[in-house]
Amino acid sequence: MIARRTLLGAGAALAASPGFAMAGEDPVATGTTGRWRGRREGAVQAFLGIRYGADTSTTRFRPARAPAPVRETLAATAFAASCPQRNSLSGQAEDCLFLNVWTPLATPGARRPVMVYFHGGAYSNGTVIEPQLVGATLAERGDVVVVTVNHRLNALGYLYLARLDPRFPDSGNLGQLDLILALRWIRDNIAGFGGDPARVMVFGQSGGGAKIATLMGMPAASGLFHRAATMSGQQITASGPLNATARARALLAKLNATPGDLIDMPVRKLVEQGLAAEDPVLGGGVYMGPVLDMKWLTRHPFWPDANPLGNAIPMILGNTHDETRAFIDPNGPAVRTLDWANLAERMAPQLRIDIHPEWVVAQYRARFPGWTPQQVFYAATTAGRSWRGQVIEAEERAKAGVPAWVYQLDFASPVAPERGAAHTHDIPLVFGTIGAEGTVSGTGPGAQAVSAAMQRAFVNLAANGDPNGAGIPAWPKHMLADRATMIFDAQSRVENDPRRWQRDLFARVPYIQPGS
Repeated sequence: MIARRTLLGAGAALAASPGFAMAGEDPVATGTTGRWRGRREGAVQAFLGIRYGADTSTTRFRPARAPAPVRETLAATAFAASCPQRNSLSGQAEDCLFLNVWTPLATPGARRPVMVYFHGGAYSNGTVIEPQLVGATLAERGDVVVVTVNHRLNALGYLYLARLDPRFPDSGNLGQLDLILALRWIRDNIAGFGGDPARVMVFGQSGGGAKIATLMGMPAASGLFHRAATMSGQQITASGPLNATARARALLAKLNATPGDLIDMPVRKLVEQGLAAEDPVLGGGVYMGPVLDMKWLTRHPFWPDANPLGNAIPMILGNTHDETRAFIDPNGPAVRTLDWANLAERMAPQLRIDIHPEWVVAQYRARFPGWTPQQVFYAATTAGRSWRGQVIEAEERAKAGVPAWVYQLDFASPVAPERGAAHTHDIPLVFGTIGAEGTVSGTGPGAQAVSAAMQRAFVNLAANGDPNGAGIPAWPKHMLADRATMIFDAQSRVENDPRRWQRDLFARVPYIQPGS
C-alpha cells in the first residue's frame, strides 16, 4: 500500500475551516462557486455530481458556460447524468457537465496532488459512472484527490458545423472545451477539497487518453494541468475541417435535416439516428472527434512532431499487450474458425492500415513458428492497429528531448485467460478497483501486486512529476537509443524495446489516425 501522509492536528483549527466537517458529520467543501455537502466512503470523503458547467440543452452546439454561484449548500451525494449516447442506458441527459471528487480530507491547505480522470469510449460513448472508476481506493492509498469528469460526446460534443452555419463557430471541439471548463473549475475550487491546483495530473484510458493528447496541444488548456498519463489512448492527428464537414453533411443527410433543425431535434433521434450515418472518409459509423478548426486547435497533436505546447508536461504513455482481444471476441465464430487459409482475409480490415496481409502472416509464421492463427491475429492487429500511435507519440517526444515514461501491461487476466492483457485491463489496476463488477483482473496476489505498482507510479507522477519511487523498479525515460519500457506484471520489470520486431514490421507503412 502506498504510504499515506499522517493526518494530525484535526482539532478545533480544522473544525473552524470552511472546508471541513468534524467526524460523524457529512463532509462539506467550499469553493469559489458554492458549498457542497458530500458523504463518507470508508476512509475518504466523496462529493458526487458537482456541476462544473451550466445546462447545455438550451445552447446546443455552443460552448458551455460556467455555473452561476449559489449561496446554499448543495447536496453532492449521488452521481449526476452522463451524456446521451447510442445504445443508451439509464442516467443520461443532455445536461451532463458534472464531476466527482474523492479526497482523504476536504481541508483547505492540505495541498494534495490532484488526479483527474477522463473516460474512454472514443469521443462518442462512455461515462465515469462505473464501479471500476470509483476513486475512493486510489484517493486513500495514494493520499491524493481524485476527480472524474463527464462531458459532451458524439454529435453533441464533436459535430463540426462551423463551415455549414455561422451560428456554430466553436462546434467540433465542444467536448474538449467542456474538459477545459472542468479543469478551470478544478483550478479555482480544488483547494477547498484538499487538492493542490499547482499539481494537477490528467489521466485517461482509450478515448480519454486521446482527449488528453489533444488537450496538450490546445492553447486554451495551457497551464490547467501539469502532468499527464495516457492508457491505450493516442491522438496523432485530429480530423481535418473538410473531412469533418463531409461527416456533418452525411449526418444531416441521414436525418434529412439542416444545421438549424438540429437545435431543437430530440436528442435521442440526433444521437441514435444521426450517428448511424456512414462515414464518408473511413466507412463504418460516422466518426466524431476533435477538429483542426484553426481556432481552438491550430495544429495536430503529434504531427509532424510533438506539439511544443505540451512538451513541458511530464508524461506516462502505456498500452496493453493484447489490446484487440477486447474488441474482437476470442470466443466468436470469426476468431474460433480462423485457420491459415482465411487468416489474412479476416485480419486485413482489423489492421486498418494499407499493408499486404498475406505478407504480414508470413512474417509472423516465420518468426513464431509455434503460434496458432489466433495468436498471430491478435498480435498483428494489436501492433498494427492499437499500438502504433503510442510508439509515434513516444518517439516524437524523445526526438524533441522531452521523453515520456512508457509502459506495457503484460498481466493477463486469470479470470478470462482468453482475453490476455486486453484493452481496458489497466483501468481497475490503476484505480485499485480490481474486485469491482465487470473487471477480469481477479483479486489474487498477482493482481494486487501489479495494481500496487501501477498506482505507485501514477501517484508518484502526480506528486513529483516523475513516476519513480519506492515500490517499483527504476524506470528510465523512453529514449530512442534503448526504448526503455516498464513491463507491468505480477513482477514488474523494465525491458528495452520489448516488441522491436513488430515495431519495425509495421513502421514500413504510414499510420492512419482514425478521424484524419
